[in-house]
Amino acid sequence: MKRNSLLFALMVLVFLIVACEKDDDVTIDPPTDDDNPISTIDTLTTIDGIQFVRTPDAFFQNLPDWPYAYQYVEIDGLRQAYAEAGPAGGEVVLLLHGQPSWSYLYRKMIPILADAGYRVIAMDHLGMGRSDKPIDISEYSYLGHGDRLEQFIQQLGLSDINLFVQDWGSLIGLRVAGLNPDWFATISVGNGQLPVVPPGFQAINPIENPNEIEDLTSPFADIPAQQFPFYDGCELIIEEGAGGFEAWANYAMKGASFKASEVVEALTWFDLPADEEAAYDAPFPSRAYMAGVRTFPSLVNELGGLNAEAWAGLTAYQKPMLTIWGGNDAGSLGSCEAQQNFIDNVPGAAEKPHVRLPEAGHFLQSDQGVEIASRLVDFYATDWDNVGTVSCENFDSPVQNEARTQFLAPPSNMRNFRYGEVIPTFECGGGLITEVYVTTSFNDCPEDQWYMLNADDLKSQLGAVAINLNGPRHWLVNQTVQNDNNGSSVAGKITTFGTLQMQMQAQISGVIEEAPYAENQVQRSTTYTFQAGNEVYKLINPAGEEYIMQSYSRKINPDLTIDDLALLGASLNLPSGWTFQTETLSVDLELIADGLAYVIQDELQNSYQKIVE
Repeated sequence: MKRNSLLFALMVLVFLIVACEKDDDVTIDPPTDDDNPISTIDTLTTIDGIQFVRTPDAFFQNLPDWPYAYQYVEIDGLRQAYAEAGPAGGEVVLLLHGQPSWSYLYRKMIPILADAGYRVIAMDHLGMGRSDKPIDISEYSYLGHGDRLEQFIQQLGLSDINLFVQDWGSLIGLRVAGLNPDWFATISVGNGQLPVVPPGFQAINPIENPNEIEDLTSPFADIPAQQFPFYDGCELIIEEGAGGFEAWANYAMKGASFKASEVVEALTWFDLPADEEAAYDAPFPSRAYMAGVRTFPSLVNELGGLNAEAWAGLTAYQKPMLTIWGGNDAGSLGSCEAQQNFIDNVPGAAEKPHVRLPEAGHFLQSDQGVEIASRLVDFYATDWDNVGTVSCENFDSPVQNEARTQFLAPPSNMRNFRYGEVIPTFECGGGLITEVYVTTSFNDCPEDQWYMLNADDLKSQLGAVAINLNGPRHWLVNQTVQNDNNGSSVAGKITTFGTLQMQMQAQISGVIEEAPYAENQVQRSTTYTFQAGNEVYKLINPAGEEYIMQSYSRKINPDLTIDDLALLGASLNLPSGWTFQTETLSVDLELIADGLAYVIQDELQNSYQKIVE
């Protein structure tokens, strides 16, 4: 599928190849508005002579899903606005928006983060949201935005910050984080980047007569409210239209019809209701209030030679870093390469649960805010220094060890053998531990006995935090062996759930991440053998990592059979950049977990283990 007229509209925030210094000698007249001349608007002036406007509070009344009273920090005579929620003593989560949005973009995320006990702060950049808005475009600069963010953090006395950034919020926030890494406990990025480009390079031609108003065609006119897919895996399936980013920058600066809502609507997967569109436009009741939002794209010409030191700080950042990408963003910030750049180069990003969300555009917070916030809560709560090891010393779960009373010699070929798993999670000190018990070698998980199990009853009996009844399932491996360090078979705790005897095969620090395609690290030492001549079913992520299906589940789809698996990829809702493949083995394949296995599930709860050299 090709869309010849769309790409430059979707390249709204492409910053990977930009830079240059702004000419400080240029004098630009204040903007005017035919319907609202600047002289009729209540203009204010700082002690240093900067003229600015302040959007009246009336424009922010009764916005949908936005109950927050605003607070302000004064920096150089101008108010920097922010919304705050959650306990004042909670760990800080700082949310930074891009252009042309404002902190309203985080309306779906703030309640979840606040309810989880975090002090959530969503700041409006200068000229955006409820922050003050200088009326001269020369008052806005890339370094100025970064400097104001540093002062904002210092004035509020923020430390150990959990930072989430997107779009221009990433260019500004990641620069500050790279220069001040000790301020931040974690960094999370959604569809963003920190460009490092040579001094003097200009991405676009300087915009002539920037304060003129022209009747320019909107680059978003042809984009449907409900987006269609822009990618086949990591490959764009649209062509670039004429003008590219420069056409966007000119439209933002001079277009008579430019408004914030048209951009956010065009670059989200789901259609925005009319009242939410109006909320994005609320800070800008007329053109006199739009100098900051108009100027942002043109700031790409100021990036040259500025970010090498900040990038060096990020590439030395050892604390946790996470990427959560909107998988339907056709601009450079939405590419698989942009996301992979962080994963490959920031030490703290190693082995984190990175994800590309399929039904999310450039403004992923609007499309998938609940999902993103939930992932962040889990990310913040994980002890990443001890992932893969039991986090509680000398932990002894309340599951009682008992003698073996059920005996079943599984077939020599385990492929398609039926089994079930009981997965209890327990509190231990300040953390959680999850154990995995399996019926294999005791019974073939008889259907009548399996469905007699009741998760609530088991949870009460064991004093568990949660119980997951994971079955019925069928092995796809031909042979399974639990190993010690020498490769010999070892046994775990044996117990009975209901009438089914089982054995513990794995232990996990924390709770299993049940979201499809999210990677879990499972503490186990196993060898799974797939014999030559059998089909195997693979998921391959954008980084080229392969996960082999170790078992299929009939929990979600009770009619699923082994004969359906070869064509399963057609019915999976794969994240952008992922592929499903079927392969017939010419030689035996061994999946070896030497202490840790890296496991994901698809939306049908079929399980896959990563091939690790």
